[in-house]
Amino acid sequence: MRILIITPWFPTAEAPQQGLFVYREAVALARSHDVRVLHLDWTGPAEAGSPAGGGFPLARVRLRRSRPLDYLRARRAVRRAAADADVVHTHALTLLIPWAAGRVTRRPWVHSEHWSGLTSPETLSAAERVVAAVLRPALARPDVVVTESSRLTTAVARARSGPIELVPCVVPEVAVRELPSAPPLRLIGIGGLIPRKGPLLAVSALGELRARGTDAELVWVGDGPERAPMIAAAEALSIAGSLRLTGILDPVAVGRELDAAHLLLLPTQGDNFCVVAAEALMHGRPVVSGAQTGAVDYALPPVSRFVADQSGPAYADAVLDLLRTTDGLSADDIAATVADRFSEETVVGALERVYATAVAA
Repeated sequence: MRILIITPWFPTAEAPQQGLFVYREAVALARSHDVRVLHLDWTGPAEAGSPAGGGFPLARVRLRRSRPLDYLRARRAVRRAAADADVVHTHALTLLIPWAAGRVTRRPWVHSEHWSGLTSPETLSAAERVVAAVLRPALARPDVVVTESSRLTTAVARARSGPIELVPCVVPEVAVRELPSAPPLRLIGIGGLIPRKGPLLAVSALGELRARGTDAELVWVGDGPERAPMIAAAEALSIAGSLRLTGILDPVAVGRELDAAHLLLLPTQGDNFCVVAAEALMHGRPVVSGAQTGAVDYALPPVSRFVADQSGPAYADAVLDLLRTTDGLSADDIAATVADRFSEETVVGALERVYATAVAA
C-alpha cells in the first residue's frame, strides 16, 4: 500500500524529540508498505532528507502561520504528494488548517488526532481556544479518525459521527534493567518545563518526601519556561542539591535516565497517550501521574497511581503508596504489564485495518 503521511511535527536536528511518535509509526509502516512523509513545518527552516534509519523518503515544506498564501502552498503540496497515494494519513488538528476551505484530495483519508487541547481545554490560552473552536468541525471530514486514548475518543466524538478507532503509539522494546538497589529514591520527570506538565508540583512533592524523611532526588528531562521557577522553588525548600535538570536529551540518553530511576513522577494536567508513561513502564518503572492522562488506559493499578489532588503532599502520598505496592516486583514484572501492547506489529496491524475501512468508505 502507498501511504502518504502528512504531519506538522517530525524530528529535526534541532528538535530530535519533536513528533518522535509519528516517526516511529512511519518506520514501522515502512517495513511492509511504501511510505512517504510530508512534513508541513510551521516551526523551523525546511530541511532535506530523512532521519537516519527511516527507510522512507521525507519532504519538508516550510510554512508560516501568519501568511495566508502559505496555506495555499500547503494545499498544493498535499495535492501533488497525494496524487498516487492509496491512503493519505494526516496528524494533528493544527494540520487541518489547509483543509478549512474543503477537502484537499479525494484519496482515502485517515486522520490521527493527538492534541491535548481537545481533552484539557482549561490548559489553553484564549487564542488557542479560538483555534480549537474553528478547527474542531474539520474532524468530521476524514474517512476515519484515529485516537490514542479513550479520553481523546470521547472528545473527538463530539465533533464527528463517522468512524473513530483507538490505536496506541509505537513504543520501542528495550532491554529491561533491574531497579536500582540502593538509596536515594530516584524520581524522574520527562517533558517540557511548562505548567501543563506540572514540574513545580514535582518539586513540591520532592520537598514533601524529603521533609518526611525519605532520601529522594528528582531528575527532570526537558526544558522550557519553568526551568528558573523550578530552581527557585527547590532553593526555597532547601532541596536544590536533590534536583537535576538535564535539558533536552536524545532518546538513547532518555532511556539511560529511565534505567537509573526508580519511578516516573509526572504531575501532568493534561495528556492523551502520554508516551513517556508508556516508555517508563516498558523500562520496568512504575508511574505516578496526574489523573488527566490517557495513561489510565494502559497503566494497571498495581504499577501506577493517578492523582486528582494537584498538590505536593498528594503526589508524595502517591509515590510512597506505590512504592509499598510494588515492593517485591521486579522491573521485568512491571514491564510485563504492557507486554506487546505498543509493539510495531500491534500498531501496524491496527492501522492496516483502519486503512481498509477508509478505502472502503
